[in-house]
Amino acid sequence: MAPLAPHTVVLHGHELSYVDSGSGPVALFIHGILGSQRQWAHLVDEVDDDHRVVVPDLFGHGDSAKPTDDYSLGSHAATLRDLLDHLGIDRVTLVGHSLGGGIAMQFYYLFPERVDRLVLVASGGLGREVNLVLRAATLPLAEQVLGLVASDPVLERVEAVGRGAQRLGWRPGADIGAVWRGFTSLGDRESRRAFLATTRAVIDIGGQSISAHDHLGAVTPPPTLVVWGSRDRMIPAWHALNAQRALPECRVELFEGAGHFPHLDDPDRFARVLREFMAGAPDDQKSGDVPPVTREPGSSA
Repeated sequence: MAPLAPHTVVLHGHELSYVDSGSGPVALFIHGILGSQRQWAHLVDEVDDDHRVVVPDLFGHGDSAKPTDDYSLGSHAATLRDLLDHLGIDRVTLVGHSLGGGIAMQFYYLFPERVDRLVLVASGGLGREVNLVLRAATLPLAEQVLGLVASDPVLERVEAVGRGAQRLGWRPGADIGAVWRGFTSLGDRESRRAFLATTRAVIDIGGQSISAHDHLGAVTPPPTLVVWGSRDRMIPAWHALNAQRALPECRVELFEGAGHFPHLDDPDRFARVLREFMAGAPDDQKSGDVPPVTREPGSSA
């Protein structure tokens, strides 16, 4: 896999980092909280032979600026619209993971004429339930606690424990690896403030505070693919049922045994499913076999 070669553009007075690769119909990938464009890196080579792939770092994440600005879904969606305008792109397939799924749905609600297809991966915005760790980020002293647990001495000790466990045969899964890489990015105060502002824009102590059901009923949905891991402990997999209620003709792909990052747990299958979905005629994507998704008690935390 070739390394990413990011570009930089100044939007709203701040630098935004993004990858732009390939040619053809455009796929715009949107990462989640504590994520970055690197979580999609393995898909660039899989898709950019017949698609143009645009992969930004959202403001507050990765190599993009971390301003003290609005981190709402609407603000992120407007920034992505401005990025597409800068690149001269009219229409896209949106691929959003977790928070990125919520941003993708908000983007479609605001700018439906610019969306060909919608891909939601373990998406936020489809139910109240979310992991307790993210709910805790809304508490009053979260910034002080986060500054302590994300400090170099603490991170070094945790890494040492992890290395010892791996020598004994433990192998961290995709969820642990992705979350740990995101957590280690919070070493500076600006990153922590951006993380807390992003989280608090969509989550309160009771769970997710933004619901797509408030908006999607007012628009005609595009062809939509929903991908979820059956062992998601961040946002429960039965939220795929909520996606079916909000978008009745969507296609659902449940990745058995995968967690919150099905595109990392089973990248080959994810690339295959994504390419098939993007290659199909729009009318063909509104139907498909929907696997049963059941609610698991206690899966929301």
